[in-house]
Amino acid sequence: MSSAKEIAAAKPTSWRSQAAQLAAIVAVVFLAKGAIAEPFYVPSGSMEPTLLIGDALVASKFPYGYGAASLPIQITLPETGRLFGETPKRGDVVVFRWPGDRSQAWVKRVVGLPGDRIQMRQGQLFINDHPAALKPDGTGFAEDDRGGGEEAYRYIETLPNGISHAIFKMRDNGRLDNTPEVTVPSGKLFVLGDNRDNSADSRVAVRDGGVGLLPIDNLIGRADAVVGSWDIGIRSQPVWTWLSGFRLARFFTSVQ
Repeated sequence: MSSAKEIAAAKPTSWRSQAAQLAAIVAVVFLAKGAIAEPFYVPSGSMEPTLLIGDALVASKFPYGYGAASLPIQITLPETGRLFGETPKRGDVVVFRWPGDRSQAWVKRVVGLPGDRIQMRQGQLFINDHPAALKPDGTGFAEDDRGGGEEAYRYIETLPNGISHAIFKMRDNGRLDNTPEVTVPSGKLFVLGDNRDNSADSRVAVRDGGVGLLPIDNLIGRADAVVGSWDIGIRSQPVWTWLSGFRLARFFTSVQ
């Protein structure tokens, strides 16, 4: 025969208790997404060959501290700076709120910090008059968001601090290959896409659809890992072939 305590323990959990448990789970998930990391999808080829269209990446939020942009939902808050704020390093790939529409999350690479002088000369990046070394690395395929694309020259770019990463150049005289020298002001960053001929970044003003000089307060986090990837070009194929579009070799790889 069951005891009274055992009978009491076997009673169905009240709806209030279930609601409290659900609220606790939602709060934990919300806090984790807001404070630790957040997933994002790459819809454009501006960061090729580092990030491909169809990549799912995770941005870590703690490296740069926390501000209004760190929240997983967009609400308007007074600009009060960042809690535990840290300045990114040159070469970091960052996710941020686009200054033209903060509901949009963009991803680019930091090349200029406050006080740096940045200029493009014949397609080569100069930081404080020091060129970023370029080493030819064959060719690659620069995709577009329709599943097509074109061949691109691939280079390994090495920044003055020794950080190396791959970039694409599709033509020798791109419209953004020569720019005036810009001194990055306090509280701002200069960011570039790795696909140098197909990126609206700090070389392009916000009013023209670019990033301009990126406010540090717009940072969401650092892109650390690709957790999944699917080739959108396979959408034009029969549905039963779509599983073959998963790029398994890109799953759970670090962002360089």
